[in-house]
Amino acid sequence: MGNHWVWGLHLVLLSMFLVATKYTCLGAQNSTRSCHERERLALLQFKESVKDDFKMLSSWVGSDCCSWKGVICDAATSSVVGLHLRGNHAYERDYFLEGDKVNAYLGELRNLKHLDLSGNNFKESQVPEFIRSFKQLRYLNLSYAYFSGIIPHHIGNLSNLKVLDLGTNDMLTPDDMAWVSGLSSLEHLDLSGVNFSQANNVDIVFYMIPSLTYLSFQFCELTNADLGLHLNSSKILPNIEHLDLSFNFFEGQVPHFFKNLTSITFLDLSDYNLSLAWNSVNLLNTIPSLSELHLSGCGLHNAPFSPTYLNSSAHSNIQYLDLSWNSIGGRFPSELMNITSLKVLDLSSSSLNSSIPVMPNLLKLDVSGNKFEHIELVGIWRQCHLKELSLSFNHFGGEMTGPSSNTSECSHYALEVLESIGNGFNGSIPESVGKLNNLRVLSLMENSFTGSIPKALERLRSLEELDLGGNKLTGPVPTFLGNLTKLDLFYNQFSGPIPESLGRLTGLTVLDLGSNQLTGPIPVTVWQLTKLVDLDVSENSLEGVVLEAHLANLSMLKSLDTTGNHNLLINISEDDWLPPFQLRSVGLGPCKTVNGFPQWLQNQRMLDELVLSNASLYGLPPTWLQNMHVLSTLDLSHNKLIGSLINLPFYEYTEILNLQDNLFNGSIPRSMCRTRRLEILDISRNRLSGNIPDCVGNLQVMRMLILSSNGLSGVLPSSLGKLRYLEWLKLNDNNFSGQIPQDLGKLGYLEVLDLGNNEFSGNIPKWIGKELSAFRILRLHKNNFTGGIPHSLCKCSSLHILDVAHNNLTGSIPHCFGELSGMVEASDAFNYEVHSEEEYNLMDVIQVFKGSELEYTKTFYIVVNMDLSSNKLTGEIPPEITALAMLMGLNLSHNHLSGSIPDSIGNMKALVSLDFSDNQLSETIPPSMAALNDLSSMNLSHNNLSGRIPTGKQLQTLIDPSIYANRDLCGAPLPNNCSNPENPPATRSKKKYKKGNGLRKVWFYLDITYGFATGFWGIIGVLAFKKQWRRKLFMIAAITMDKVYVAVAVKISKIKRGREA
Repeated sequence: MGNHWVWGLHLVLLSMFLVATKYTCLGAQNSTRSCHERERLALLQFKESVKDDFKMLSSWVGSDCCSWKGVICDAATSSVVGLHLRGNHAYERDYFLEGDKVNAYLGELRNLKHLDLSGNNFKESQVPEFIRSFKQLRYLNLSYAYFSGIIPHHIGNLSNLKVLDLGTNDMLTPDDMAWVSGLSSLEHLDLSGVNFSQANNVDIVFYMIPSLTYLSFQFCELTNADLGLHLNSSKILPNIEHLDLSFNFFEGQVPHFFKNLTSITFLDLSDYNLSLAWNSVNLLNTIPSLSELHLSGCGLHNAPFSPTYLNSSAHSNIQYLDLSWNSIGGRFPSELMNITSLKVLDLSSSSLNSSIPVMPNLLKLDVSGNKFEHIELVGIWRQCHLKELSLSFNHFGGEMTGPSSNTSECSHYALEVLESIGNGFNGSIPESVGKLNNLRVLSLMENSFTGSIPKALERLRSLEELDLGGNKLTGPVPTFLGNLTKLDLFYNQFSGPIPESLGRLTGLTVLDLGSNQLTGPIPVTVWQLTKLVDLDVSENSLEGVVLEAHLANLSMLKSLDTTGNHNLLINISEDDWLPPFQLRSVGLGPCKTVNGFPQWLQNQRMLDELVLSNASLYGLPPTWLQNMHVLSTLDLSHNKLIGSLINLPFYEYTEILNLQDNLFNGSIPRSMCRTRRLEILDISRNRLSGNIPDCVGNLQVMRMLILSSNGLSGVLPSSLGKLRYLEWLKLNDNNFSGQIPQDLGKLGYLEVLDLGNNEFSGNIPKWIGKELSAFRILRLHKNNFTGGIPHSLCKCSSLHILDVAHNNLTGSIPHCFGELSGMVEASDAFNYEVHSEEEYNLMDVIQVFKGSELEYTKTFYIVVNMDLSSNKLTGEIPPEITALAMLMGLNLSHNHLSGSIPDSIGNMKALVSLDFSDNQLSETIPPSMAALNDLSSMNLSHNNLSGRIPTGKQLQTLIDPSIYANRDLCGAPLPNNCSNPENPPATRSKKKYKKGNGLRKVWFYLDITYGFATGFWGIIGVLAFKKQWRRKLFMIAAITMDKVYVAVAVKISKIKRGREA
């Protein structure tokens, strides 16, 4: 509302000026005097100094400059008193002037009273000095004009100035604001977006211009000290009506002078930290004249809302209250109901979750972005008097229910605007929506509604805008659409032909049927909708031919998108055909275009977005393409265009340039470095050669740089480290060499780095993971890297693809790989921030999966893969790696790994592809591998594995014998059976063997002990209990001993006699 007030004042002042000038002209109709020659020449000099691509100055011909558009003369004196040259560069860029500076010849217009150069592009030049000579100037507007430098103090000499607008020149800085004291007549001052962080005497603005009624300091980096909290409050802004201090660095106590602002009706303190100030200052009671108050993001909580602070008798003038983006939390502040004058209430993003009461006088309510769990809490069917209700982004879920049986329905609903975007609703759109018979705008986009559009919507006779995009609605496009001016059914599942009845919507300005399943031709009746501004039928299965005759009636068309219809033919047969429209955006691929590049596009001077992807284009791009100076998006991908890139437009406004998959050759031109707003550059899959120019560092807002699949060579320039916002860097499949520059460590936002298939050498830098911890994808596949895998990689918690295969890496696999949380719980790793659809369409990655090289596009972000194959890695497979439960592919083949396969490998439940082939792994295959239910590709060949191959579950499907090719493995699917099928598989390790061998020794000694005990106690035990046996045994023993004794004695006696003889 504040902006409407600003433009209203500007229009009033301009209208008064024009009316006065017109009156003067009418009084001098018989005068034959034309403008002064000196002033005419000055204006022509200015015309020559600027680029006028939109023909804003086309009427500046002839001798009478007073008849030129934008030039206002005093009829009595024929002096130029007004120059109204407002552009639209900051918004739609429909028209604007462009120049290196404002030509000094304008200083000849010494009688100038009104000067408006806003909305043009003066390329960061300084505010011209000659403005000081405009002593009669009353209106000066240089906003949105890209001025820079110090605000010149001589502006303070323009004592007749009533309106001064220097807003939104973010390169403009004041050093001292004392000059404003000379503007004694100033009523309107807008300095929003000007950087005041180094300015002195800012507080002078508040008490030295008593005539001020409008003051804006939005986004100026002001602090409390700049407000002059200790000034004499009686002299501060006594007549101010509109005060905007939003989005600065204020906090704490609200300035005391606020209580003296008795005329103020509009106050914006958004982002002023009031969390500590509400206990001592009640803003609403302090300024009873307020009718509109903005306190968005002020750190408020529920405590301040009490009857003491919000007394209805004291706030009868408040009609608009913005409390969004605060931490109110929990219950709705019911004390707001005391403000009976309130018409508009914004409580969006305030953590509310309780029921919203009915406020009979409220007309507009915004509770989007809160924490309501049930739509009943918002009370659509209780809010009888509301005219606008926004409840988007609350994620209600479930069905969007109608009025419950215990809800007293309204006899009449005043609701005109209902927005429920991104709330997760499913089921069908309720028939009860048809009861809101005053609806003008119904937006239910980005939910999950199913079924067809209900017939009940036919009762909404006042409906003007219907937005159901981003759901799962089915059936045909409805025909009962009333008096719609906007119909958005984008990204659903509607099928069948586009109904001819759409032609009855004669007031339709927006028709978006993109991304559905529509078939057949585009009806002739659609081409007869003369008020169409935006037509999107992309990504369907439409067919037929589009002729120039079809487009001839669409004089108001600004956007046309027919992409994704492979059987739709664009046949503009006449090369000199002049369209009746000036498009801002056009997309014609991959439908076919006849006669190559559409020649009629060269007349589209306001074109901002041009998409001709897969449009059957061939040959050299036309030279007139270089004249499209305001293109922000150019997509010529997937064609057969040839020649050098120097023939393409590289202008400062270009933000997205997609030239992939063509036949362009030569080097990357240095002219590319002029596109300093370039965010996305994709020139992959061409035939480019040479180096990356060092000036690439000038592209400092670049987010995606994709140069893959060319013939580029040389070392990477260190200037790549200046691209501090870079998120994607893909240089794969070229001939780059050398080491990775250390300056890449400065790319703190880098998420994807693909250097695969080049000739890089040296070690993998240790700063990866230290300085660059945001990595999600790191691909160094097939280079000449040496050394070990740095342990710092383990700090990349979002890493979900690691590919360093086909290098010369040595050492062991880091045990800390088990800490890669992006491969354990991949939810964070999958959370890519996508800024645009164009960016999403360029996101892809190449991975070897199941033994084949695959390119993942739309699903790249859910691929979790680790490929360390074809290196010289040694040591064992660390058991910690089995903690990577989300890992889908693990390839360690063609290394020198030893030891056994970890027993816990069965924990890797997401594994689809596993390759340990061509290593030195030993022992048996762990039985836990049978628990890998998703495993569909495995290779364990060419190792030293032994024992029986486990069976069961998913392993039963892996029946190719070659994947088990190890000499000592046995069992199905190998032909060699295990020798003893009754026995379990052999034990798996030396430790287990020693353990088993020791167990057998224990059993051996137990057997001996048992035998001894049995023999001993079998005899002694019997003798202990059988007395006769015991006597008999001892008698036998005594007789035996006697016999032995006699035999020994006789033998000894014989020996003695023999010696004596």
